[in-house]
Amino acid sequence: MRLFHYADDHEIKSGKTTDIYFVRTKQILEAKGLGGIRVLAEITPGALPENWPWGVLSGIEEAAHLLEGCPVNVYSMPEGSIFFHVDHAGIREPVMFIEGPYGEFCIMETPLLGLLCQSSGVSTKAARIRKVAGDKLLVAFGIRRMHPAISPMLDRAAYIGGFDGVSSLKGAEIIEQKPMGTMPHALIIAIGNQVEAWKAFDEVMPPEVPRVCIADTYYDEKAEAIMAAEALGDKLAAVRLDTPRSRKGDFAQIVREVRWELDIRGFKHVKIFVSGGLDEVTVKELKEAGAEAFGVGTSVSNAPTVDFAMDIVEISGKPVAKRGKLGGKKQVWRCRNCMIDQVKPFDESMPECPKCGGETVPMLKPLIENGKIVGKLPRPSEIRKYVLEQIRKMPPIL
Repeated sequence: MRLFHYADDHEIKSGKTTDIYFVRTKQILEAKGLGGIRVLAEITPGALPENWPWGVLSGIEEAAHLLEGCPVNVYSMPEGSIFFHVDHAGIREPVMFIEGPYGEFCIMETPLLGLLCQSSGVSTKAARIRKVAGDKLLVAFGIRRMHPAISPMLDRAAYIGGFDGVSSLKGAEIIEQKPMGTMPHALIIAIGNQVEAWKAFDEVMPPEVPRVCIADTYYDEKAEAIMAAEALGDKLAAVRLDTPRSRKGDFAQIVREVRWELDIRGFKHVKIFVSGGLDEVTVKELKEAGAEAFGVGTSVSNAPTVDFAMDIVEISGKPVAKRGKLGGKKQVWRCRNCMIDQVKPFDESMPECPKCGGETVPMLKPLIENGKIVGKLPRPSEIRKYVLEQIRKMPPIL
């Protein structure tokens, strides 16, 4: 008996997580001799959540494995690509298209969209926070808010979006990094004394683990920060300030106070690590107040999903489309300098950038050919580097 409520690889690949109307569609097409009808279906985003101007595409590696073995051809933007709801001219922008017999892949639409929608939402939220955080340390703390079966996906998506590390063991394994973390209030409470707990951490943990002391368990943050600095001295890397809303205080002002009191006592090397209810707005405020590291949880792990949709736009090589969509096979051309996109019919030649007049590059590239993965599936660190290169070119979000 299965202990936890999740779908395994075989169940996802075999269509057990699809919507029933796709199963019925497949049955009807096959009964009418139309199961092999060749279509081209494209995936496009709806308006992005919270008026985001751009998104970060992730989930492509899982999408490739989902469609592997299906007799289809797939073109996709590379994982980690910035994408837009619409291009320079207001045309909705495809991030992927699939060509093949519809009866062979129609039941994959539901899981395919799920893989892309949630992961891209998390990566986009992470990239937005990275954009405002600059070069400050960002650690994903959000897996405790979500089902543990998807915690590796959530951590991978946050890391791809620009976070420096993740707190979970399995998530760190997936991204090929060491897990990052500090210490919980529970350690202080279990030992019964802040200083004894901090010293115990220092005594037991290996030297490569940064000494980051939680500094708000029993006393004021300022008082505990000074206590931690005096207890560990040069060994102390940072003090962590957590759950500010429970105190109904001005968190930015608390950060300024702690920074001041540490500095005047000669502890300028001690950084301030903040966590608790953070998003891009509060990270920006606290960075300006003096915080230098951030543990961000729920706003990333529970990020709004990107509303991708899949629509048939060609049947047997002829353009078709439902209302509100545009028929035909398309290519997305991007100026890498200006980060401006143009959607054109697939067979049209390369357009010039409408802003700088420079060359553009095609964004939709072969991922699968006749069921075989042919596109590169980069390591998470490579995808993260690609994301960071792109977001540096984007204008400020706040």
